[in-house]
Amino acid sequence: MALFFDAAWFDARLGERGLSRAVLAAAASLSAEDLALVFKDQRELSAGEVAVFAELLGAEAAEVAAHAGVSTPVPGTEGGAAARIAALERRVAALEAEVARLSRLSPG
Repeated sequence: MALFFDAAWFDARLGERGLSRAVLAAAASLSAEDLALVFKDQRELSAGEVAVFAELLGAEAAEVAAHAGVSTPVPGTEGGAAARIAALERRVAALEAEVARLSRLSPG
């Protein structure tokens, strides 16, 4: 388990998937400022945010939590269907944001 937030690991996983920190923030319903605090180890992730990060990065929640620092919770079974729906809604929002970004890059 990492003592501090392992920004290099998260950036590498994002890079492998062709994603940006902005997409990660959108998927977890975090502002850019909040995500910056996470990456600077000045804000802890919630169990729900760990679950979203894991889904987006294609990693196990325990692995994400291990790289997020010593006090990061690993999501359990709490929350049930409502939590899964909220996570899916965040993923859709992140994908929509990415499509919008790509559309702005596309000529004509």
